[in-house]
This record gives sequence, C-alpha cells and structure tokens, in this order.
Amino acid sequence: MPTPTPEKDAVLVEVIDSAEDVCEGYQCLKEAFGTQTNDAIWTAFNPGWETPEGQAAGAERMVQRWRSVARDYRGNANEVFLKATLSDPEEPGRRRVVGLAIWSQATAVAGYGDLIAAEDAKIDLDALYPGNETEQRFLRQMIGSMTRKRREHVRARASADPPAVMVLELCGTHPAFQRRGVAGKLVQWGLDEARRRGVPEAVTEASSMGRGAYQKLGFVPQGSDIIYEVDEEFAGRDKPPNLFMLYTSRP
Repeated sequence: MPTPTPEKDAVLVEVIDSAEDVCEGYQCLKEAFGTQTNDAIWTAFNPGWETPEGQAAGAERMVQRWRSVARDYRGNANEVFLKATLSDPEEPGRRRVVGLAIWSQATAVAGYGDLIAAEDAKIDLDALYPGNETEQRFLRQMIGSMTRKRREHVRARASADPPAVMVLELCGTHPAFQRRGVAGKLVQWGLDEARRRGVPEAVTEASSMGRGAYQKLGFVPQGSDIIYEVDEEFAGRDKPPNLFMLYTSRP
C-alpha cells in the first residue's frame, strides 16, 4: 500500500535514513542551541559552531554517530535519529527538515540497549579539544552533572523487565518553525516507540524552553533544576537550566 501523502502544512516525523538529513538536522540544532539559546553544553560539544568549518565538523561527528548505532538483542536500534519535516515554502514539492531528535534505549544490562557509562568513566574529548585539559574537564563535569539522575534511574531498573529506559537525548526545532507542534511530534514518536518495545519509562533532561511541551505529553519533573558540580574556576561560566523529567506508561 503506498504511503499517504502528508498534508501541505502537516508535520511529518520519520526515522532518518540518509547522511544528508542528519546534516540538515544539524543546522536546525545549530540555530536552536547555538544562535537562539547559546546553550553552554551544546556549544562546548560543537567548538567553532559559528563558522562554516565548525558546522561541517559538527555535522560530520553527528553523521558518524548515526552510522555507528548498535542494536539490542531483539534487533532494535539503541539510538534512533528522527527528522521532522514541513513543506518547503521556497521549493514547492520539497519537504524541509525543521527539527531533529535523538532517542536512545539505555540500560545497565548488556544486550538491552546502550550501556550507561560508569560515573567516573573518562569521556574521550581529545578530538574536540586536543591537548586542552581545561576545556575537556569543564565539559566532562558538565555532562556528568547533567546526566547523573539519568544514570541513577537506569541503574535502578537493572532488575526490571525489561531493564531499559528510553531517553530523549536531544530535541531541537529550527526557530523559524517553532510553535507549530514540531517538538511535540518528535517526542510523541519516542513515547509510542517505547510502548512498542515494551519499555514503560522514558526520561529526559529538559531545557527551560522544552519542559512545558514535555509536561503536556506526560513527563513529570523530578525535583528542581539540575545543579552543575564544577571546579571553582568554572563557577562564572554559563550553565543551561535543565530539569530531569520522567514519563511512565504504567498506571
């Protein structure tokens, strides 16, 4: 049966199947997390994001991540890259990527998804900041603080059936297409996929911009905003307001 043609103004969410779409999605993230909000973690992970060279390097890293996705023992992708598209007003007949999300299946048990890193695991940041111990340490401390509650939650489900949690790793919409339901559809796709996989819980570290939309879909805040535990020399640096949130499909 042929795939129905989406309405002209409808948001269409699909699994990314080409490097070109990953690159187009990266541009959406660059506009949302770079130009619009200047998110300290995203910009640290994407040095030179303001330049064509930095953008090309960032997009290539994302493509390599997309190409290297592993699968669990049932054949499900441990990470899913999604694109949201709308009809391109400048090119009739073409659909433009206006948003990107990455969903992962995290676990503390081999074979059930991407294994969470140990709390003291070393993150290899040499490719981003060769020989720059200060920037590597800052980013390691920031990401460690942001994902601490996630890791604790995943470990707590090690004896559950299944011992896995769906994680909304990243979700961004190009600013020119915000407030049109793009993020909501990218998030809802992941919640539907979690149910298909039999995984009853999903988590995310929500930005101040996204948390309202996530709450409407059933995510519940777990405590207050994340506290970033960094060395004193980093105390004056900007830190994004993120909030750990949990969704459960169980009664």
